[in-house]
Amino acid sequence: MPAPRPLPHPEPPPGPAPIVQTRGDRRTLEFTLGDIQSEMRLSRPSSLVLSYARAMMCFALLAPRPRHIVMVGLGGGSFAKFCHRHLPWARITVLEVRADVIALRAQFLVPPDDTRLQVLHCDAAAWLARADAVADVLLVDGFDAAGLPPALSSSAFYADCRRALRPQGVLVANIFTYDPDYVTAVQRLQQAFDGHACWLAGMAGNNQILFAQRPGEPGAPPGRALRLLRDRLRNRGLGAAPLNRLLARLVVAWLAWRHP
Repeated sequence: MPAPRPLPHPEPPPGPAPIVQTRGDRRTLEFTLGDIQSEMRLSRPSSLVLSYARAMMCFALLAPRPRHIVMVGLGGGSFAKFCHRHLPWARITVLEVRADVIALRAQFLVPPDDTRLQVLHCDAAAWLARADAVADVLLVDGFDAAGLPPALSSSAFYADCRRALRPQGVLVANIFTYDPDYVTAVQRLQQAFDGHACWLAGMAGNNQILFAQRPGEPGAPPGRALRLLRDRLRNRGLGAAPLNRLLARLVVAWLAWRHP
């Protein structure tokens, strides 16, 4: 099924302008000085520098060959660049509400739009509300100056995420554990996906990366990989945070090795 057409350009959200800083081989995107939203190595622009970014790529444990990846939030384009280079079979759609962030894509060496990559200036929640079974993987990594926007953590939003996924499709959500709405957001996500959700404890520090999977059919059990992570491993992964971070590095290295 085709993806929904872009909505009219949204009003620019309030908040500070993005800050780009370059120190040697390192370029960062920040909205508050010292609070890094995205980081890139100029010598290896497609590599994933931040631990939470590597953790989110563990969707490959549940959906190793997605045909269409939808990303909420462009930032410095870390996910878009990595997937565009190392997942050549996948089409990538990025939903970004801020025109001033999209304007920085050249500074962060994000490839231009082509047959596989499209960056849309739109409200992600509104776009997803009009989507129906269009994505195999949905990465939600959208924050504003106050943290997780209510529009990206409501019950309606997670229901729209489920509907936007194809059967067996995977939602990956990045939520700060210290966010006041953290527990409620996790409960809403689990409810929207009938409990078909899991995580790997301590994989990315204060960034809790949650994985949820749309069942293949109503009432069907979760996929085998999700059952392993949720039920047998009890969301602990390999048992210790350093081991789970190592697992994320190995997944990313495996993806990069297949298509360097």
